[in-house]
Amino acid sequence: MDVDTTNEVKAIARYIRMSPYKVRRVLDQIRGRSYREALIILEFMPYRACEPILKVLRSAAANAEHNEGFDRANLVITKAYADQGPVLKRFQPRAQGRAYQIRKPTCHITVAVAPGASAK
Repeated sequence: MDVDTTNEVKAIARYIRMSPYKVRRVLDQIRGRSYREALIILEFMPYRACEPILKVLRSAAANAEHNEGFDRANLVITKAYADQGPVLKRFQPRAQGRAYQIRKPTCHITVAVAPGASAK
């Protein structure tokens, strides 16, 4: 499938309270697939990361349709990545006056779509 990346449209979800490693595991499954195929995969995967990714994917498709006039049926996911966001640092009290640090990671999810070969 020939994908035109010059007409790429993207959507970003920032400060998602989830580890970027866990999100990347799901993004690797949908990268390079068609929009419809990715929707089906995300609907039935058992991971918690699927929900925010699905939201970003739908937003990217809406951006492509509204801003550029692309047809959702022909969209292909060209880029899908998760960058690390700021880490929330918390402390868990332990015995004898000690405290253990708890790191609560956040991430920024970016999904880019472009029209596929059938759109030309």
